[in-house]
Amino acid sequence: MQTTATRVPRPATRLRADALRNRERIVTAAREMFTELGPDVPLDEIARRAGVGNATVYRHFPDRDALVREVVCSVMDRTVAAAEKALTETGDAFEALEHFAHASVDERISALCPMVESTFDKNHPDLEETRVRCEGLVVAIMDRAKAAGQLRPDVGFGDLMVAVAQLSRPPAGTVCLDVDRFAHRHLQLFLDGLRAPARSVLPGTALTMEDLRQA
Repeated sequence: MQTTATRVPRPATRLRADALRNRERIVTAAREMFTELGPDVPLDEIARRAGVGNATVYRHFPDRDALVREVVCSVMDRTVAAAEKALTETGDAFEALEHFAHASVDERISALCPMVESTFDKNHPDLEETRVRCEGLVVAIMDRAKAAGQLRPDVGFGDLMVAVAQLSRPPAGTVCLDVDRFAHRHLQLFLDGLRAPARSVLPGTALTMEDLRQA
């Protein structure tokens, strides 16, 4: 259920086609290795998997923080693309929400947590722009399902995204990656619990993006 959207890089100057391909290979390799091994994986190992030299990595990304930020933004961009696709679906509103949630689990959002907690600027304009756009799109998907009477009204953006992050665990670097094969099954159980009419009253209040930032 993964989206195929790719992030448009934001280098200072326009890249040649071969340089652009190298940049994309580096980001893809880094995303895979950060997910598998965590954000401290050696850059030369990333270069080896990408099939480029160390100098090529540093030419595109002057330090680890720049590469980590690009990977985080890339995953968020793909999540935004999944949300945009869900909003174009004209059929069942709850099914569109389900499609987005499953695509988000495939992005292994929880593996980003150690990276987001690293030293790079969490308020970088690229990251903040994508984060705000993602929140708006997901809220629109959920509002549409609520308006159709299919999504219980007492859940918010944060409730969905916390569940997606939890169900896309284990975090990077663990040895229990086989748990991934259960993620979509358990996600569907959770989504079924979001359907209206609700069978119980939830404790507390719906989680917002601000709640997640303060957590």
